[in-house]
Amino acid sequence: MKIGELAKATDTAIETIRFYEREGLLPGTSRTLGNFRIYGPAHAERLAFIHHCRSLDMALDDIRLLLRFRDGGEQECGDVNRLLDVHIAQVAQRVRDLRALEQQLKNLRSLCLQATAADHCGILNELAQAATSGQRTLAARRPARS
Repeated sequence: MKIGELAKATDTAIETIRFYEREGLLPGTSRTLGNFRIYGPAHAERLAFIHHCRSLDMALDDIRLLLRFRDGGEQECGDVNRLLDVHIAQVAQRVRDLRALEQQLKNLRSLCLQATAADHCGILNELAQAATSGQRTLAARRPARS
């Protein structure tokens, strides 16, 4: 199949396929006399694997390592377990960071409980004050106002 057919079959953009080839995640292909790349079922399967790993927010280097293990077949998967443990820890940290961000936004939102003129808006005033003082947001440290 040609690259457009592979893209359609795997729901992957053509430029993404080319990028994965340049990155060495997707092996090179043979070409027709007209210089078109020809892909087979193995390419589609590998691309689906890469696509799924990306949907789990795995980095390209991690996917590269997973593919090496997958291609190796007989190797022990202890390193795969460790890789996933590290990824889980990173995701957990991002969740904590997002929860802290959520709390900051809720604190900020509590500064303006009803619609007022923009120059009296607690949210806009807080954002402006934090921006001029070089702080991310003071709302994260202030108790919620009513």
